[in-house]
Amino acid sequence: MKIINDSIHVSTSGFSDMKDLTGEVSDKLKAHKLQSGQVTLFVPGSTGGLTTIEYESGLEKDFTEFMERIIPSSKTYHHDARWGDGNGFSHVRASLLGPSLTVPFEKGRLMLGTWQQIVFVDFDNRSRSRSIVLQFIGE
Repeated sequence: MKIINDSIHVSTSGFSDMKDLTGEVSDKLKAHKLQSGQVTLFVPGSTGGLTTIEYESGLEKDFTEFMERIIPSSKTYHHDARWGDGNGFSHVRASLLGPSLTVPFEKGRLMLGTWQQIVFVDFDNRSRSRSIVLQFIGE
């Protein structure tokens, strides 16, 4: 059994900018030559989240519109009053989605569904440079 720590770096424009990480995670798995186990992805920070989705433009828009309906960016949040940074909505959205995701792999391949991709969503109200932590556990 091996434990391997790695990372992926992405640049985002904020406001629910969604980045497909599937290819990069697959490439890292292949480079580490693991056959069976799981990879956990984790975003350090409180305004981004990880999930799976069919990564296509229609669902990307649907997801952004859904988040805007349930956690509007135009509303005043207590966080904004305290810190004055205007990103209270970003923190609430990120906490709803969550900071981590675990995906199993077998025969050196991620066990994702046909139309399922791993995505990072940056909810902040500005562009960011982000690091996503990867921890592979397997053999």
